[in-house]
Amino acid sequence: MSFGCRLFWQIELKGVDNIPANTGLIIAANHQSYGDPFWLSIPIKTPTRYLAWSEAFQWPLVGRAIGLLGAWPLQVKGADPAAIRRSLTWLREGGAVVIFPEGGRGLPDGSMIRMKGGAVRMALEAEVPILPVTIRGGNLVWPAERRLPRPGKVEITYHPLFHVAQRSGEDARSCARRETARLAEIIRSAL
Repeated sequence: MSFGCRLFWQIELKGVDNIPANTGLIIAANHQSYGDPFWLSIPIKTPTRYLAWSEAFQWPLVGRAIGLLGAWPLQVKGADPAAIRRSLTWLREGGAVVIFPEGGRGLPDGSMIRMKGGAVRMALEAEVPILPVTIRGGNLVWPAERRLPRPGKVEITYHPLFHVAQRSGEDARSCARRETARLAEIIRSAL
């Protein structure tokens, strides 16, 4: 599958030496298309799960594919404690969890929308690092208005590990807001 993906979409992987093996890890990426979880997973060796919008599991092609990929449904609106507990357990056992902090796909021109703090809060609670990932070009090969992707180039950059640091006297919510802004800047830097 990875060879076909790399050929059809001319996938260029940068910074793969930043991907750690056999450790609990949150992989946080911008979100441009339905192909994002497949493309960013190509070089990942750690057992990986994906938090995906619960409604996407109802879509015929995408729902089946994300289920086979190992996605867990997440209620995007409101709290979803069951999905979070399951993810925290997985992380503490050494697995990786892919999260798209934007909570949905970015803008049609490939720019990001405001990120939510869930990835940072989860990293704090599970005491694991975050691997920031930038996906560039996904919006062009699989725009939101297309049912199926088309050939083109997709570039995926794996940044150095991001370690969330809570300051002395800082509450978790303030830390998540500050560190999410820092995470967004790292991801945005390769767009």
